[in-house]
Amino acid sequence: MAERRVGVAVDFSACGKKALQWAVDNVVRNGDHLILVTVSPEGNYEEGEKQLWEATGSPLIPLSECSDGGHTLKRYGVKADPETLDIVNTAAKQKEIVVVFKIYWGDPREKICEAIDKIPLDCIIMGSRGLGKLKRVIMGSVSNFVVNNASCPVTVVKDHET
Repeated sequence: MAERRVGVAVDFSACGKKALQWAVDNVVRNGDHLILVTVSPEGNYEEGEKQLWEATGSPLIPLSECSDGGHTLKRYGVKADPETLDIVNTAAKQKEIVVVFKIYWGDPREKICEAIDKIPLDCIIMGSRGLGKLKRVIMGSVSNFVVNNASCPVTVVKDHET
């Protein structure tokens, strides 16, 4: 059986971590590639790596390079939290999967859909911030946009606390 590329949109929020844990518990299986897609806003970065990869996103960054206290990710303007790294390190060991990060800059709606097509991903799992109807109309829902525009199956993990 061919390896699957399972994407998880990660923003290091509580609902993003919940979606990641759900993906690890319910979707990811031995031999899969777990690709954590994170999108940083434009302009929120230090000079250097981001400029080199702005158009295409970062190269795929192996988990082993991100387990250095997050210094590798910081070079790309991303601040990973220890809990997210713990979830993926545990999954990598227990399920014998390959974990990589892919970083984009810009509008999360567009960049997540771009990641689906360019990597390419077999499916993507993402959290829902649980915006109310009014905020969702004003701000737009990233998960709603991805569900309606993605070229692969999308699973939205709701945060039941909101």
